[in-house]
Amino acid sequence: MKILDIPKEGRPRERFLKLGPEALSDAELFAILLRTGTRGKGGEKGENVIEMSNRLIAEYGLDKLLECSLKELQEIKGIGPSKSMQILTIAELQKRVNQSKKPVKKISCAEDVFNYFYERLKDKKEEHFYVLLLDTKNNIIGEQLISKGILDASIIHPREVFKPAIKNSASKIILVHNHPSGDPSPSSDDLEITEKLISTGDEIGISVLDHVIVGEGGWWSWKERN
Repeated sequence: MKILDIPKEGRPRERFLKLGPEALSDAELFAILLRTGTRGKGGEKGENVIEMSNRLIAEYGLDKLLECSLKELQEIKGIGPSKSMQILTIAELQKRVNQSKKPVKKISCAEDVFNYFYERLKDKKEEHFYVLLLDTKNNIIGEQLISKGILDASIIHPREVFKPAIKNSASKIILVHNHPSGDPSPSSDDLEITEKLISTGDEIGISVLDHVIVGEGGWWSWKERN
């Protein structure tokens, strides 16, 4: 059945306008987000957007769908690049709303760094390496994503790390990355990268205050452990 074949008062958009979002099921809300279903191919029956939403939620669950990567979403039947981006946009906005409820503007300890990054990094399937930029009073003036993927000491170049600090006149920086495994314990590469960048910072006059590794509900801090 096509959406247009459903009585008007039973369609998600019309129900939203009449009753508000709280009256809609998860599948109906998801249907408004995705907008269109799938067409049948080769004799296979298509799905309207409500049917597709019900299937996706039943198979994966809303929480798992919002944790998927762009590539993982596109491997799901009925989810192409456009729908994948729509889903990940909602996931990212959710993380930012959660983070905005406990804003961190000044760094006084590793826990502040953890609170600043945890919401956005907790569901990442690969390592993300950031540089957090600070002024002389440890106020946050910016951040820069340096790399995504396995953190390898041989490919993290000091030039890329300190370039945003110099551009933004940062006095200090903090290195931050996540461990998708959930265990924040540092690897030998993590320690090598930290030592190399601290040394470079000392040479150019930009202090590396810390390297914080974000795990599942906890962190590791170079400064706290040394």
